Amino acid sequence: MTSVQNIADTVAKDAKEELAQLRAQVDSLMKERVNPMLSGIAHQAGAAANQAGAEMRHQATRVSDAVHEKPIAALAIAAAAGFVLAQMMRR
Repeated sequence: MTSVQNIADTVAKDAKEELAQLRAQVDSLMKERVNPMLSGIAHQAGAAANQAGAEMRHQATRVSDAVHEKPIAALAIAAAAGFVLAQMMRR
């Protein structure tokens, strides 16, 4: 019975050591490859969001300027768009 217990202890010890090595390898891969990649993706996403925000502000300024230049035309376009949307909603 003692030899079976010794074998079981040895197998358990070996399994723990292998798991510790695997954890170390996973941690190393995360630090070396995954974290930098995620950081790069986050940076690109932030830059894209900033660019989209700037473009939205630019377009809003253009629309505002157009409304100030031609308020009657802007009112007519808004009324026509409202009419079309109302017709679409009723169907």
